Amino acid sequence: MSHYLDYNATALGRPEVGVAVADALALAGNPSSVHAPGRRARACLEDARAQVAALAGTSPENLLFTGSGTEANNLALSGPRPARILASAIEHPSILRPAAERPGGFALIPVDGHGVVDLGALKALLAEPSDGPVLVTVMMANNETGVLQPSEKVVEIAKQAGALVHIDAVQAAGRVALEFDRLGADLMSLSAHKLGGPKGVGVLVKRAEITLAPLIAGGGQERSLRAGTENLPGIAGFGRAALSALAELTGGTEIERQRDLRDRLEAAIAAATPAVVVVGGQVPRLVNTSCLAFPGVAAETLVIAFDLEGFAISAGSACSSGKVEASHVLAAMDLAPGLASSAIRVSVGYATTIQEIDAFVAACRVVLGRNAGAAALGVDRLPA
Repeated sequence: MSHYLDYNATALGRPEVGVAVADALALAGNPSSVHAPGRRARACLEDARAQVAALAGTSPENLLFTGSGTEANNLALSGPRPARILASAIEHPSILRPAAERPGGFALIPVDGHGVVDLGALKALLAEPSDGPVLVTVMMANNETGVLQPSEKVVEIAKQAGALVHIDAVQAAGRVALEFDRLGADLMSLSAHKLGGPKGVGVLVKRAEITLAPLIAGGGQERSLRAGTENLPGIAGFGRAALSALAELTGGTEIERQRDLRDRLEAAIAAATPAVVVVGGQVPRLVNTSCLAFPGVAAETLVIAFDLEGFAISAGSACSSGKVEASHVLAAMDLAPGLASSAIRVSVGYATTIQEIDAFVAACRVVLGRNAGAAALGVDRLPA
């Protein structure tokens, strides 16, 4: 039996999203066509835009659909033409790589040992001279540890210095309130598949006065900022996923249920395996995310071993061509190499059950018992 515990890589597709995708596939028209089928397709597109905008906490006209969260991040960095980019050291590669290649300067904002951005360092970097506008980019929640960043403080500090602000909310969307308009950021990225929507659809939210330079030139789609016929089925699925995620955030008990699952998992493993380290466990985190380090056992070995036991988990980001690589996030936190190399991520979601959590804890005895370092972990104390 397979147990999926890797929602931060991509969430299980929601059944209602499949219905929305199928309905959009049945629409014959191009959203840019003026005839009746085209108008029906356009209506579907704009309905989805409104649904995603509601989740983001802004107006529909502020949304630009893209092909992924990665594209949204790249567009955010290439658009405002800043002379300098300041990015936290724990950002996703879709921020760090293009930022490092931009002319005009690039600097990393350090984080503390919990993985929280250093606001004092941000102030110091903003005080340095610059030849033009500065863009500060900080994720709302880290994809590996789940640690929440002080987004409001980041925006406040950046605005006092006259800088633009981009928030990567890809991992946070659907798990915490985004409230783009209230937050006061200039740009924000989201992705459908983190919410249980289709893969290959993203959104960049931007304030109206921000000028962007399109990455893809061609027609006038998405206000001439993202050329090409829109992926209507994917966008419709994004909208439906956003609708469900917003309902979970505002009208039910799902978020607390996921918190209870995470806490149950961590408490059971900590009681049975005292050597385990919950990375970022002392600061606010996403309710669904556990980053667990088992000293003496390589993360890659753990991922493979749990897979053989029927559990899908991960180590680090899932955006590395299927490779398990050393985590720049854990390195930025100054986590000891022995811990960083043994850290795995367990992330739950709307379909995760208590039975799956209990089964995972029980599987630890089997997995750790087969691998070097088991004695140091106290594996003999794990429940059968």
